Amino acid sequence: MKYYKLLILTLITSLCSYQSVKAQTISKEELIFYTSEWKGERFSDGRPKIPDELIERAKKISIEDAWTVLRNEGYNNQFEGNWKLVNDTIPVVGRAVTAMYMPTRPDIEKNIKARGAKEGRKGNTNAWPIDVLVKGDVYVADGFGKIRGGTLIGDNLGNSIFNKSGNGVIFDGSARDLQGLKEIQGFNAFVRDFDPSYLEEMVLMGLNTPIRIGHAIVLPGDLVISVKEGVLFIPAHLAEKVVATSEFVALRDKFSHAMLKAGTFTTGEIDSQWTNQIREAFLKWLEQNPKEGKMTRAQLDAFMEKRTW
Repeated sequence: MKYYKLLILTLITSLCSYQSVKAQTISKEELIFYTSEWKGERFSDGRPKIPDELIERAKKISIEDAWTVLRNEGYNNQFEGNWKLVNDTIPVVGRAVTAMYMPTRPDIEKNIKARGAKEGRKGNTNAWPIDVLVKGDVYVADGFGKIRGGTLIGDNLGNSIFNKSGNGVIFDGSARDLQGLKEIQGFNAFVRDFDPSYLEEMVLMGLNTPIRIGHAIVLPGDLVISVKEGVLFIPAHLAEKVVATSEFVALRDKFSHAMLKAGTFTTGEIDSQWTNQIREAFLKWLEQNPKEGKMTRAQLDAFMEKRTW
């Protein structure tokens, strides 16, 4: 009896894995190839799984600091601005689940929906990415900037997205039911505009594939940081470095402001390469302000020498 239960469980697991792979337009191996710099845990489909703890830390850093770190690493095409928001006080931070939409044509849409039906998918194709969302994900869609007829979600799908991910969305397209979306506590959407029209003449052509959002390239699993100023897409393998460096920059700035106000050091001293005296003062300041964090002299020296900020 135990053997048969184990066999059934194995078959169910295999079927779920098969459907997950089939739902993609690139293979697991191809996704791992695109994100080969990531050495951490992955989801079953190959998407990098940035830890929840790192996502929580990312919610507290400055997008300007993070963007500077990326630029210094040579990643110049990761930011996109000019958005309209459901709520400009709620940041959207998490792992990217990507979707690529294109103008539809009858033959390809028929085939895509027929394949989706065999996989057990229901509804229009703009609902399919929602099925793969987990807590901490951000639904990022290339809707080729379409506004009228490009409304990828309304309040019903917005509620479903937030229920599954606890997060908002980033759409190079539009959304409808603005008032209803505003009523979803904790939800936010970055879109090109809002429009009362229904979605039409669009079809999902890629799920968890590389996409373009304006001037930025986005890969599945990228760390998304979205605030009023815009949206930053951080490659998964750089997420830890970007967050840690941004945290250090924030600490350095708080310390610098305190020292300048107290007249302990001059602006020239603070803005130049720190002397041993300033470094020791910084470590002492951290001891006196334990809530700000902890750092060893070795860690401080490493940050100061790298100068990736």
